Amino acid sequence: MTASSTQEAPYATAVRWWLIVVAALIAAMVLVGGATRLTESGLSIVEWKPVTGTLPPLSEAQWAQAFEGYKAIPQYRELNAGMSLSEFKTIFWWEWSHRLLGRVIGAVYLLPFLYFLWRGAFSTELKKRLWLIFGLGALQGAVGWWMVASGLTHRTEVSQYRLATHLVLALIIFASIVWTLRRMSARPQPVFPMRLKITGVALLTLTFVQIYFGALVAGLRAGRVYNTWPEIDGAFIPSAARLWFEEPWWRNLFDNTLTVQFEHRMTAYALLALAVLHAVDAARSRAGAVATGAWWLVAAIVVQAVLGIFTLLHQVPIDLALAHQAVAIVVLTLAVLQTERLIARPAQHHPQKLGVPLGQPG
Repeated sequence: MTASSTQEAPYATAVRWWLIVVAALIAAMVLVGGATRLTESGLSIVEWKPVTGTLPPLSEAQWAQAFEGYKAIPQYRELNAGMSLSEFKTIFWWEWSHRLLGRVIGAVYLLPFLYFLWRGAFSTELKKRLWLIFGLGALQGAVGWWMVASGLTHRTEVSQYRLATHLVLALIIFASIVWTLRRMSARPQPVFPMRLKITGVALLTLTFVQIYFGALVAGLRAGRVYNTWPEIDGAFIPSAARLWFEEPWWRNLFDNTLTVQFEHRMTAYALLALAVLHAVDAARSRAGAVATGAWWLVAAIVVQAVLGIFTLLHQVPIDLALAHQAVAIVVLTLAVLQTERLIARPAQHHPQKLGVPLGQPG
């Protein structure tokens, strides 16, 4: 270890903690966003003011102005007519907290990032990756307003398409940070069978697909209907006439509450089955940490499935729904870690060449 590495080694710990804090804040924001959706609060702020919107209303006149803005949209007229100012403040605080947390995440990411850039703590490769993550974060803010805008004129809620895009993008950013953290750790890189790599990548992909379907369920309030399990609409597999009645057929995948809930259920079964097969294969291959990680992923998916069933049977109470969403983040985290273990590291991704010296590898 050179004197230069010894001098720069403290940056490795600082960078790791910085990224861990950002990832934790993103996870918290996803949960606050879920609560905002469940409490029907997402349309309570009808303007996008990235800077001045940081402050909430500070006087009764400002509160009245904010309330009048909400009264002008369809959600108030069709669903909440007669709402009191006190009731409006409740939903306003949820949405304001969600937006404020987004601003906090932006600051917590950008300011240390600029400091580390100034100190030369990153290699070119890591710098590019972190700039990309920052760009995705900036895009996420615009996507958030794009989502809200969909519910301000002709709808009483936001578009489920845009809601799903907003959630998945947030979790892509989260997953990118988790992946980056893993790539900064020095450890041996064993060679694994190709089938393990394929099923690992498939698990991560299917996890994102399942999260997308879950967001469609939330956007359509599809969890409040067909509240039986394992049957749905009177059968394990509903009739084709009920699943595919909208034209063109593909719209059923996104707009038909029965089809959306059914595809969410079926994807959950497929995800669990694939995770078990992957874990058994990893165990038989004596893949060490990969086998352990695979069984942890199976356990998390089982917990997630059980929470999903109870959430459905009880018609989406907020506590169960948020627990279901929290465990989805755990499942995604484990799927990212599992895939990263299986994917070989190119030479330029060796930790010592990431520009974040580790001091003592291992």
